[in-house]
Amino acid sequence: MSFTGAPPPERLNLARYCLSGKPAEKTALVVAGQETRRWSFGALEDTVLRMAEGLRRRGLEPGARLFIRMGNSLDYALVFFAANAAGAIPIAASPMLTPREVVSLLAFSGASHLAWDGVLPLPALGGVTLLAPEDIATLKSAPAGGYADTSANDPGYMIFTSGSSGTPKGVLHAQRAIWGRRPMYEGWYGISASDVMLHTGAFNWTYTLGTGIFDPFANGCTSVVYTGERDDAVWASLIAEHGVTIMASVPGIYRQLLRSGIHPASSLRHGLTAGESLARPILDGWREQTETELYEALGMSEISTYISSSPSVPVRPGSPGKPQQGRSIRILDDGEIAVHRSDPGLFLGYWGEERLSEEWFATGDTAEIDRDGYVWCHGRIDDMMNAGGFRVSPLEVEKVLLQHPDIAEAGVREWRVSETASIIAAFLVPREGASVNEEAVMAFVRDRLAAYKCPKQVWFVSALPRTANGKLNRKALERP
Repeated sequence: MSFTGAPPPERLNLARYCLSGKPAEKTALVVAGQETRRWSFGALEDTVLRMAEGLRRRGLEPGARLFIRMGNSLDYALVFFAANAAGAIPIAASPMLTPREVVSLLAFSGASHLAWDGVLPLPALGGVTLLAPEDIATLKSAPAGGYADTSANDPGYMIFTSGSSGTPKGVLHAQRAIWGRRPMYEGWYGISASDVMLHTGAFNWTYTLGTGIFDPFANGCTSVVYTGERDDAVWASLIAEHGVTIMASVPGIYRQLLRSGIHPASSLRHGLTAGESLARPILDGWREQTETELYEALGMSEISTYISSSPSVPVRPGSPGKPQQGRSIRILDDGEIAVHRSDPGLFLGYWGEERLSEEWFATGDTAEIDRDGYVWCHGRIDDMMNAGGFRVSPLEVEKVLLQHPDIAEAGVREWRVSETASIIAAFLVPREGASVNEEAVMAFVRDRLAAYKCPKQVWFVSALPRTANGKLNRKALERP
């Protein structure tokens, strides 16, 4: 029941796998925005190797952590690849994190360096070495070094996810994570070196780094990423201008495109969607308006996507598809989907905790598999919420809300506002005699949590529903 795909080589470096050995003059990346810049594979690799050597000279040692505190720019991806090429561990952090959250994560990860774009607010860094914009520019003029001789099982990068306990967890991926993405190429993308991939996310989102950067580069095709002002019409314009053949996004963006009246583009073969369940009206609308297919995938921070539909796995509305070729998946006794620990795409473990030792990793998603191999999801076994493609623990949000001096009790849950969209909603019991309003609560939370974790709706109630043993019953939280 273990992974049946080809095993990764013993020595493997993620950055080398993505950038080395590609046609030097071929366009690897188009960065569209106020102006459009094109980067060849040769120029990208040269810049990354220069920056990697510059980081070594700045004291970034193999295995050290570099925290990326940057907005949506090419430098985010360059710093990520350079740190990995140097054998260090880049921490791909969201720019939406508040300074308070950054302080906590820096301390937790033990990061020695922080790369900064000069724009996002910075907390006091203590002993952390700051790489400001002028420092990052200087890295690019260092003499080109080489890739670190890393093992496939050496740490490659880290991302933070909202843990079910309410405390963010550091998901530590190995260098082999890039090899573990190979089942996606046919099992989701249907990708080849001739493709042009557009991802609607930002460089600083791990979904974009993986689907919009890692995989196109690994397959020698061209990636298009947008850094300018966003509106509903920009994606259709980029598809037409750059001859995009595959587009990747989240259901919410596809919903916006449908509202804007998108029409078929001669170059576009199909779209990819992940992050949250694809609602049937979006799928039907996309098929009708664009005459192309939408291929859904199920994944998580700990493994990226591992179940999907594709040009070779026909879409069955309501199912994300089948386990990708080579993956070993099973349904546990409690109904959870589990992935065998032999999968090279599975993370090493959570930072600060022991490496994975169980034979099967339980994902927390419940499902059943039909006789044809299609997976039918039944939701989370816990109370984890989905906020625009980000998984958020209600406990993390509740802990912050309960820090407000005028709030006695707090309950948070995902709240569906339409057939195709949901938000995070908070149900609050004010302290006796307190005077508190929604605006004050929102301001309090925004100062302490990344924007995607913040409730979009607040309701004040007299009491919260609880089970017989006094535990909060989140599923019973209802609008007053």
